[in-house]
Amino acid sequence: MLARHATRQHLPLEGLAGQPRLAFGFDPTRSQSYSLRQSRYEALAADIGAAARDAARAGRRLRVIDVGCGTGILGLYLRRTANFANIELAGTDLRDDIAFARDAYRDFFAGDLTEGYGQIASGAYDYVVCEQVLEHLPSLAGPVATLQRLARPGGRVAIGVPIFVTPLVAVRRYLVPLLDRIVDPDRSRGHLQFFSLRSLRATVERQPGLRLRKLRGFRIVSGGPLRPLENFRWWWRLNRRLGELAPGLCIEVQAILDKVPDAES
Repeated sequence: MLARHATRQHLPLEGLAGQPRLAFGFDPTRSQSYSLRQSRYEALAADIGAAARDAARAGRRLRVIDVGCGTGILGLYLRRTANFANIELAGTDLRDDIAFARDAYRDFFAGDLTEGYGQIASGAYDYVVCEQVLEHLPSLAGPVATLQRLARPGGRVAIGVPIFVTPLVAVRRYLVPLLDRIVDPDRSRGHLQFFSLRSLRATVERQPGLRLRKLRGFRIVSGGPLRPLENFRWWWRLNRRLGELAPGLCIEVQAILDKVPDAES
């Protein structure tokens, strides 16, 4: 079953006449009320908001780091949660390009995930998020180890990547670049890693100290003639449910992991 979503009170009905729709009522990057592409951020915000509520009940604040935060979309979603006042949010990236919810980020660390973020203390965060980053990196073992290091023992790590159904991984890795060189030699897609659900699972399970809690998918079918359906709540809920049941058929997947309590940072 889907959890109760912390951002739900902000969802639009149909929008006021003459005003553009905003994804989930506040995200200007998409014009569909229940954007399937942005559902991954809505889901993360719901989870982190619930963790912040639990932390508040225990008398402590929740420390969250958004690794590869880009323009700050996760902060935009977290700021709308009921328990955001109990979240201390930090971001990292090659440079500070946060354009959305800049005030939501208490700290920012400039640097490259592949170099390990030595300026950040081990075990400093309750929740480590790395969304749509690993596919851009030349290697995976070091970055995943860094994500594990940043989480406190008993903390959580969320890793999101685009995936392909297994037979299509080779097509994307080898055939698409070949066609690009023929049709559009100047095009750069920016992806260096290509995941299936199986390879993502293998990547995260290879890291000592992390235990896979669940895999959840987003966007089995979206865009094109189906895009207008993303203005309906039932379509969003259906896609979220299908993503829980069959993540391997989706376009994007999140691996939700626990750092085992006795793991070394």
